[in-house]
Amino acid sequence: MSEARIRWISGPVLRAGTSDIFHVYEAIAVGPRALLGEVIKLGPDDFVAQVYEDTTGLKPGDVVTGTGQPLSVPLGPGILGHIFDGLLRPLNISDEPFIQPGASHPPALRFGFEPTVHPGEHVAPGQAIGRVATPRPQLCLVPPGIPAGIVRWVASAGEHSDGEPICRVEHEDGATHEFALTHAWPVRRARPVSQRLSIAGPMITGQRILDMLFPVGRGSRAALPGGFGTGKTVLQETLAKWCDADIIVYVGCGERGNEMAEVLDEFPKLQDPRSGRPLMDRTVIIANTSNMPVAAREASIYTAITVAEYFRDQGLHVALMADSTSRWAEALREVSGRLEELPGEAGYPAYLSSRLAEFYERAGRVSTLAGTEGSVTIIGAISPPAGDFSEPVTMHTRRCVRTFWALDRGRAQARFYPAIHPLQSYSGDVDALARWWQVQGNPDWAAQRKRLLEILEAQTQLERMARIVGMDALPPAQQLTLSCAALVNDAILRQSSLSEVDRYCSPQRQTAILSVIIRFIDLARGAVDGGVHPDRIRELPVRRTLQRIGEEFGEDRIPNIRALWQQLDSEFSHLPREQADAG
Repeated sequence: MSEARIRWISGPVLRAGTSDIFHVYEAIAVGPRALLGEVIKLGPDDFVAQVYEDTTGLKPGDVVTGTGQPLSVPLGPGILGHIFDGLLRPLNISDEPFIQPGASHPPALRFGFEPTVHPGEHVAPGQAIGRVATPRPQLCLVPPGIPAGIVRWVASAGEHSDGEPICRVEHEDGATHEFALTHAWPVRRARPVSQRLSIAGPMITGQRILDMLFPVGRGSRAALPGGFGTGKTVLQETLAKWCDADIIVYVGCGERGNEMAEVLDEFPKLQDPRSGRPLMDRTVIIANTSNMPVAAREASIYTAITVAEYFRDQGLHVALMADSTSRWAEALREVSGRLEELPGEAGYPAYLSSRLAEFYERAGRVSTLAGTEGSVTIIGAISPPAGDFSEPVTMHTRRCVRTFWALDRGRAQARFYPAIHPLQSYSGDVDALARWWQVQGNPDWAAQRKRLLEILEAQTQLERMARIVGMDALPPAQQLTLSCAALVNDAILRQSSLSEVDRYCSPQRQTAILSVIIRFIDLARGAVDGGVHPDRIRELPVRRTLQRIGEEFGEDRIPNIRALWQQLDSEFSHLPREQADAG
């Protein structure tokens, strides 16, 4: 076992001298309390390490012991449904307000196990050897690091500790491996897959502005930037509850303690709308607040993506919510400053962009080692200072993600939810998802989406002009454009998270709403071209119905939305006759 002695320490960073061999990213135990740390830089006769716990009381001369292994976390059935810190140590199994320094991972738990293989069968890495009885059934896999071989023994059905061996595999060279329900995996190393697959379908969020205008593909990457008070955390919580992912991994990275406390208090009380069971049955929460050690904040992102990959390997679709990557980047900046590295933009280290890319590239839709399909979709929140999207974290993140949901302070202050700005946001998955919407019964989705965005863009230009010359001075066609844009904002882009009816909108209801809104716009333009004044159109009863279509027409009234077409045709057919009578 390698040993070293602390020579110098500053906050979470220390330098230790040694004649033994250490490796970069090797996990270490520091001082008499065996604080967890990691080697990050090697010298001729010393190394630099970061410590993931409070270093108060450490001093030069204290012993640093190497483990010989990279920083790893235990992956097993006991993860699901629990709350952890940034190093995957449980926060909800102790009465202590804080994790004690040097605390290890939790004691062994017992789970019901049912084998699906028998002695004499050939197994390969990533293959399922049994089922584990948890509130959401899980699979026990052959760990990726174990070579293929023949099963010589497998535990019988029944309750087993997650740390005891349940299977023994013999390899071609005669060597054997035993493994348990839980195995360790290095957090900075991506888990292997058989093949990376292209985007084939969306991750349905139930939010119209996202699914209709800026969809995110299953296995893709999205950024959610916004200044303080724009609703990042609320929107991510909404996505966690309503998106169609099998597993939710929520990581609060450096968030304020009061916000994180609300998440930890509310999530266990939420009901999964799909199963009726507690939402925590399919959720993992990793909490690392701003008052926790800064180095652990940097590790929490890697811990979260490693947990997500573990469930992906079981053939599940995982959504990872990271709130927020800005606080993670600030942790990089603080540690980099203590290392006296040359700063880059805004004081961030020069490797900020590569670290962001390394994180986001671990998302994807894949064929697992067992041949099943799984995916990890990453939605990373960003907290740019003063809402400035030109700051380094936001700019570098834009290069890594395919979907960008820009939150707008003006909309948020106007109580517009979700406060996503339709002209600052974009999605690179649109072309890949057009075929999916065609199969869902909307072959014109791409064209309709483009048309809505054109109307919203024209609204911005016309509003500037209207402030100068007045609304009544605009030509009728331009007045109609403003009226249609207001309808699009009310009927499609606005959606109440508190409404029992409208907090979730299925693809079928979205298709029906989008089609009837486009129909209204087409009829309105035809009427204005025929001489009808836009004020007459704004006064139509059907328009007032369309403004509240999301609230008044729930999932059980989708056929009634289609019936609005008859009301549209009837009311617009009377407009020319009313115009003639008025003349």
